[in-house]
Amino acid sequence: MGKVAPKVEEAIETLNMRDGPTRRRLLAGTGLVSATAAASALLAACSSSSSTSAAVSSTSSGKNPFPAVPNQKYYFVNHADTNEFFTPTKYGFADAATLLGLPTPVWSGSATSADSEMVSAMNTAISAKAAGIATSVIDSSMTTPVKNAMDAGIPVVTYNADGIYKNGVPEIFTNRLAYVGQALYLSGQAMGEQIKTLVPGGGHIVIFIATPGTGNIQPRFDGAKSVLGSSYTVDEIATTTVDSTELSMEKSYLLGHKSTLKGAFAVDSGSTANLAAALAGAGLSIPAGGFDTDPRTLSALQSGKLKFSIFQDPYLQGFLPVLYLYLYNLSGGQLAPPDTDTGLTVLTPSNVGQMLKNSRYQGGSSAEMYIPRPAGPINQPMATTST
Repeated sequence: MGKVAPKVEEAIETLNMRDGPTRRRLLAGTGLVSATAAASALLAACSSSSSTSAAVSSTSSGKNPFPAVPNQKYYFVNHADTNEFFTPTKYGFADAATLLGLPTPVWSGSATSADSEMVSAMNTAISAKAAGIATSVIDSSMTTPVKNAMDAGIPVVTYNADGIYKNGVPEIFTNRLAYVGQALYLSGQAMGEQIKTLVPGGGHIVIFIATPGTGNIQPRFDGAKSVLGSSYTVDEIATTTVDSTELSMEKSYLLGHKSTLKGAFAVDSGSTANLAAALAGAGLSIPAGGFDTDPRTLSALQSGKLKFSIFQDPYLQGFLPVLYLYLYNLSGGQLAPPDTDTGLTVLTPSNVGQMLKNSRYQGGSSAEMYIPRPAGPINQPMATTST
């Protein structure tokens, strides 16, 4: 093959070439003005990408490769800020902040969906000149605060609830940048389909709801009722956002309707979590189901006392707003956040095992980040493709 030029040998070794066409051409000089010149050009190109290589290296070594951005203090405003449902949300935004090297976002709002407290929390974030705000929008009270923030140059994304919808169509909404959360009306329709399977032919059922009329859960009730039809008599019963009150309200209703009721369901985390205990307290054994992955809900699913629960991934509802707001600020507004559906997974006694871990992703106390995924086929109950 003849003597290989030193520059060629250097290029082949540096670029870790295998027995491909470029390697053979460099060795032989075939089709090139000068194999040595080509090798030098390749090495120069490799050197010019050193900054990219360095960024990749810093990322793999755990260092933040992004440049510093002024003012990275984010605020989360929540309508039920003491509810255990949002524990994974708080883990999510804290983990995103750690990953990006940012301060942990400020968590505020109301424990009871009080409009005045929500508006006050928004005004505090605006006065503090927040780098960005993530908020739930459960009614019209947040329209003006969100507009005020955006007018002040503070980017706002919504999470978990995005306004008031009627039959899936927005009636009251804000000029936020994007929504991160479940498609609530569609999730209600999915619930309705589950109810039709469990209570075929119609009859008297109840759907418990913490706060009727609010944008985070009323669309679910409306979606469920839209697919049930006239053969079902559907009672909508308020339970409040207080855990102990939810249990007593449910039990009281169930005791008063034992003779006619064919199914009991719920559209929010707390009402669902208390449903199995309320049924037991009323001495009823009828089909039941609801939403989210409170530990009590998971236990009831595992035992078969609940037949389904619809998961919306609250961890992502904390993680993604931080990531989106950061990238928006980093890029000077060029990376505008997209509306993001955080999922609609129907959990049943047969597939709930995937959630039965003491995981921070489900609000557990474990700080462990990596959970080995079970071997075998991936089962996604709401997948739209088939073989």
